Amino acid sequence: MLIEEGGKRILTDPGNYSIEQNESKNIDLVLITHEHGDHLHIESLKMVLQNNPGAQVITNTAVGKILDGEGIAYTTVEDGQSHDFQGVILEAFGSEHAVIYREIPNVQNTGYFIANRLFYPGDAFTIPGKPVDILALPVAGPWVKTSEVIEYGRAVKPTSCFPVHDGFCLGITPFHNVARKFIEPTGIKFIVLELGKEYEL
Repeated sequence: MLIEEGGKRILTDPGNYSIEQNESKNIDLVLITHEHGDHLHIESLKMVLQNNPGAQVITNTAVGKILDGEGIAYTTVEDGQSHDFQGVILEAFGSEHAVIYREIPNVQNTGYFIANRLFYPGDAFTIPGKPVDILALPVAGPWVKTSEVIEYGRAVKPTSCFPVHDGFCLGITPFHNVARKFIEPTGIKFIVLELGKEYEL
């Protein structure tokens, strides 16, 4: 995602399922929730920083260790911490990736609440415990059950939400439609974003 807030452009999780970030310009902040390749692709991140030399990377300790090995500078903001980025407040919630399978080692995952409006949980169903205007709602993946997606959306109770983490199933609408069917009746707007389009929420 590329988010514009308070005059700043914020890029989330430059991973290996997307390529548009490689051409993005005027990026001020890069948020990285965790180390999996669909959220952190080192070569992509290097290209983003090459194209945006003033961009600041925000992430957690586990990702930071990887970035240390690559000589990439970053600021650590993790569960319970906040950071004021030139007037845009970032708050961090959560510390673990959702379980994929008990024998697969888990990794640190940090969700980011941007400007007290948009919550991007990464790969987890973390409830921030405060009002959320816009929720980036994970709807698919090896750690996701549709029932959990619906219950999570209802529990967070945002004004609106939009599906994310569905890059490998583009065009397969049940991941969106089933969630919409049970989330919208609770008064939450469910908005499916189209790639390459800009939205004002």
